[in-house]
Amino acid sequence: MQQLCYSGDMNKAILTVTDLTKLYDDKPVVDGISFTVKQGEVFGILGPNGAGKTTTLEMIETMRPIDGGSVLVDGIDVAKNPDAIKRIIGVQPQSAAFQEKTKLTEIIEMFSAAYGERVEPIKFLEDVDLAEKANSYAEQLSGGQRQRLSIAAALVHNPKVFFMDEPTTGLDPQARRNLWDLTRAIQKRGVTVLLTTHYLDEAEILCDRVAIMDRGKIIALDTPKNLISQLLKRGFKKDTTVQQANLEDVFIDLTGKGLRD
Repeated sequence: MQQLCYSGDMNKAILTVTDLTKLYDDKPVVDGISFTVKQGEVFGILGPNGAGKTTTLEMIETMRPIDGGSVLVDGIDVAKNPDAIKRIIGVQPQSAAFQEKTKLTEIIEMFSAAYGERVEPIKFLEDVDLAEKANSYAEQLSGGQRQRLSIAAALVHNPKVFFMDEPTTGLDPQARRNLWDLTRAIQKRGVTVLLTTHYLDEAEILCDRVAIMDRGKIIALDTPKNLISQLLKRGFKKDTTVQQANLEDVFIDLTGKGLRD
């Protein structure tokens, strides 16, 4: 990953959400939620379909208007200064869309130019294992490659906060674990990561803390370890067989860790 000059305070709140609300047909889709995200952490928002996860992210990202409450990103009010917010965040959408007849190097150059940056495209492509595809067209990429390209494109301006909306949906095990490694690498640069996912094992592995949403409200917020501990203290039990690996580990071991792009 391209290196950031980073000397931030890991205890500082980079994102503060207060009473955030979104209404559709006068019904709350996001119902007055509040939370903070610390600088440099990976923060997950989990919940069933329709819980309000993506709508929450889209309001923070300035993609949807805020109907109530407030959001501050690095002290900047999202509703009052959306242009300033766009300069300090990066967004990887659920479905990456690129000009299909454009080379990967050209895509990186276009994204960087949009932010007034000049970068060496090959370095960003190397970071996401796409250097050998540098002169390929976007239409020639697999699903996993498109996800990695969208990450590279979203990081050209060195954002402070990076949003990932269900980044590994539909990917094979190798590509999925590669995305996990990329997420950790982004965090090591000092970038704060907010992600949504339906893969709870993914959230447990990657996230420092998670907020669980249901029907527009946050119903739990803590570290994965603490949430599990709280469940066990409430008397939860299930039949378990302790084992050191799972079927995905078997699959990776038999077919190799290399990406099959």
